[in-house]
Amino acid sequence: MSAKEVVLTYEGLKKLEEELEFLRGTKRKEVAERIKQALSFGDISENSEYDEAKNEQAQVEGRIVQLESMLKHARIIDEDEVNTDVVSLGSKVKIYDIEFDEEVEYLIVGSTEANPLKSKISNESPVGAALIGHSKDETVEVQVPDGVLKFKILEISK
Repeated sequence: MSAKEVVLTYEGLKKLEEELEFLRGTKRKEVAERIKQALSFGDISENSEYDEAKNEQAQVEGRIVQLESMLKHARIIDEDEVNTDVVSLGSKVKIYDIEFDEEVEYLIVGSTEANPLKSKISNESPVGAALIGHSKDETVEVQVPDGVLKFKILEISK
């Protein structure tokens, strides 16, 4: 099984690297200390503090493995190479939502960095996937669970 390519911006790469560094250093030490403290209470067969600390250790180690894999398979979006003629990964796109009569701006990112509350949508999301490859002034229809949304692309930038 080949690992899935992880598409990241430089900002997203930096965040994942910082999280990995924190987990490998500070968090591992905190969890090890909790385990050590729980062991000092004696019998571990009925020691809920020990069980909780071991579970947290497993979660931390699992996340470390996940982050290492993501970073190993990362493809970085070079902002200088983002084409502003068509919507692509790394594009900032201003669209007009025809149904709601409003302008919205999104940054098209990989699924790892997607955060709709910060206007970062995945290239794999229905809206992101529909916008990819289209140009300024085109109207794009997006099939969503509630029906079809229509957007007009107003601007594409880096």
